[in-house]
Amino acid sequence: MGVKVLAAMSGGVDSAVATARAVEAGHEVVGVHLALSRAPGTLRTGSRGCCTIEDSMDARRVADMLGIPFYVWDFSERFAQDVVQDFIDEYSEGRTPNPCMRCNQHIKFDAVMERGLALGFDAIATGHYAAVTEGPGGKELHRAATWAKDQSYVLGVLTTEQLEHCYFPLGATPSKDEVRAEAASRGFFVAEKPDSHDICFIPDGDTRGWLAERVGAEKGAVLDTAGDVVGSHQGAHAFTVGQRKGLALGYPAADGKPRFVLEIRPKTNEVVVGPKEALALSELAGSQMSFAGPNPVESGYANAAPGDDFGCEEFACHVQVRAHSDPVPARARISDGELIIRMDAPLLGVSPGQSAVLYVGTRVVGQCTIDRTVSALAPLHA
Repeated sequence: MGVKVLAAMSGGVDSAVATARAVEAGHEVVGVHLALSRAPGTLRTGSRGCCTIEDSMDARRVADMLGIPFYVWDFSERFAQDVVQDFIDEYSEGRTPNPCMRCNQHIKFDAVMERGLALGFDAIATGHYAAVTEGPGGKELHRAATWAKDQSYVLGVLTTEQLEHCYFPLGATPSKDEVRAEAASRGFFVAEKPDSHDICFIPDGDTRGWLAERVGAEKGAVLDTAGDVVGSHQGAHAFTVGQRKGLALGYPAADGKPRFVLEIRPKTNEVVVGPKEALALSELAGSQMSFAGPNPVESGYANAAPGDDFGCEEFACHVQVRAHSDPVPARARISDGELIIRMDAPLLGVSPGQSAVLYVGTRVVGQCTIDRTVSALAPLHA
């Protein structure tokens, strides 16, 4: 029996096919496009950006072909505060935020789901490649059928309550080619539309220039781990931990090896560089956490490692720190209001501000925004 489904339609091929599958499944579907800018660009530049006027028109055409109602909801004010301003604030503090995670958290699910449920909808459908299944402890979020298209990482911010109303029709689809072929067979002109990438509110891709206009660019020192000045920069916000290119150091390392950004100090406008091995971290921690299902420490359900007892304070898992990085074995626990993740082997180049998403098998257990890291080596020079 069908339910009332609110389909978030971005104007791309994934959400178009997801919406079509929801209609074919017999649900009562209404399409909605999110206006996230008060002055959106008329046209996209290749595959850069999203949520333009062109995207809105593309979504409407698909909705018309499917014969479903279609609306545009203006979330520009909330997007400006919760995503754009958060991005600026985080970089100002020397952190590396993930705006896609914040958009999914605050806009595509918090805001849209809140309004959708208030209007009587049962589920929110999107074109994300992930799966929601029924597990022993309730709804679970899992990776998509195909690893290459899996988007469960950026959905790691979903809560247990939200999973009850999430619908991902593309989760079991083996390839994007199949989605495009299905779109073409349905006569959708978006079948060959390029995927959007980069940061949607910086469509030209010049993040450094965009931040310089809003944060300011002030010349500062580049230091090595001993505290010696080895170069200068035009603004600490332009750097991220793990960065190698663009340092323009005036003094080569004694061993002749390349140096990487190890730390950003916004209060003193300094950037610390050092050898690659100094990027190695043994532990990550964050207080801003959420769980996509039962709290693993309280329930013990996530502790699926052989030989481990359910309900223990620490559980085995894998941690993933970027959308397309490989997950690494770790153990996690909650202590003093922090989710603390200790990797089985050092993890390189992770910055505060990034999201650490925990998995047990294919299941997303939860996530935290990284507040602090612990070096696998000696602490940096203070």
